[in-house]
Amino acid sequence: MAKFELKLPKMGESVAEATITNWLKNVGDTIEMDEAVLEIATDKVDSEVPSEVAGTLVEILFNVDDVVQVGQTIAIIETDGGAVEAAPVAKTEAPVAVAEVVKTVEAAKEVATPADFSSSDKFFSPLVKNIAKEEGISLAELEAIPGTGKDGRVNKEDILNYIKTRGNQPVATATPVVEASKAAPVAASSSTQAVPVSVNGGDEIVEMDRMRKLISKYMVESKQTSAHVQSFIEVDVTNIVKWRDKNKNAFEKREGEKLTFTPIFMEAVAKALKEFPGMNISVEGEYIIKKKNINLGMAAALPNGNLIVPVIKNADQLNLVGMAKAVNDLGNRAKAGKLKPDDTQGGTYTVTNVGTFGSVFGTPIINQPQVGILALGAIRKVPAVIETPEGDFIGIRQKMFLSHSYDHRVVDGALGGSFVKRVADLLESWDINREI
Repeated sequence: MAKFELKLPKMGESVAEATITNWLKNVGDTIEMDEAVLEIATDKVDSEVPSEVAGTLVEILFNVDDVVQVGQTIAIIETDGGAVEAAPVAKTEAPVAVAEVVKTVEAAKEVATPADFSSSDKFFSPLVKNIAKEEGISLAELEAIPGTGKDGRVNKEDILNYIKTRGNQPVATATPVVEASKAAPVAASSSTQAVPVSVNGGDEIVEMDRMRKLISKYMVESKQTSAHVQSFIEVDVTNIVKWRDKNKNAFEKREGEKLTFTPIFMEAVAKALKEFPGMNISVEGEYIIKKKNINLGMAAALPNGNLIVPVIKNADQLNLVGMAKAVNDLGNRAKAGKLKPDDTQGGTYTVTNVGTFGSVFGTPIINQPQVGILALGAIRKVPAVIETPEGDFIGIRQKMFLSHSYDHRVVDGALGGSFVKRVADLLESWDINREI
């Protein structure tokens, strides 16, 4: 028998940690090679962690909602084969923030007897317990640390912040909840948000899921960060509609891909960004970063109805066929919940299709730290004035609105308006005889 350490795999260049959302296997379960053992979530996507070996799950080192660093051991699998990447089970996590601990705490740690946390009525994750043992924190001390995690749990950040200031404050002792409530009934913990109560008893109160909480946080931060301003322009896309109707069946038969309007619009945006590099930037404090690559984010729906923004890398280098394949691939994997963390990284400009839901136009919120986002409205048949050498007349045309939100801190109206006007010109000048 050999023991294999299942570690949190590397999930992308900018992803350092993930939250465990669900264990798909229990201790004692048999696991096949490449079978999913648990589900994790980063700040962008949810994914599964498969096993690299076949065997039996003998130990789970983290609980649901625990935050795990890339490379940390999260479970132990016992295999029937020869020696695999085995290591002592007792070592569950790498040392955490040792450099941050003051010398007095280090000295106390050497003589401290490891506390037994099993007698506590409170829940502490294996990571928190391990840090407490490493730093010689007593059970009473640990129970008195205010928790900011779910249901007031003490998480990694809470205990590390406590360690930083531990030498400058008296050792805290646990206070019974009943006594605290008697002494100060209004002094509720600021870290725990009160659950709303239905007044008439008929309302349903549902807590936001993890993704919705993240979206809420990002949207509020974006509005607080960027000076949002919008420009709108109406576009005649009659030639595009006719061209697509004529070519979509042949395209799908030849390429095995559906030809939607999205890649056509994305191609025009990529071309416009190349002509207006001032829109292909990001802001970091008081510095502007001019992006070398044009990486287009496209808002896509997740299985739970939330939206995510996967990224088409180097979009300006793709022809229409390549763009269609990229759009379909990311869209399909988003719907199936199969996006990887790298799929959502590195975007320099974002496009969202509000017309999918029937909206004529919208005022999208900028995807930080980008400075612009374009909303595509619904394509509608409308009466329009058509100018010809023989005179003007009223005809039926296919039209849509483009809504451009941009950051007025670094993008003025001339640039923001000129950019969206260029996108419109590219779409209106579409060649009805263009070859696929």
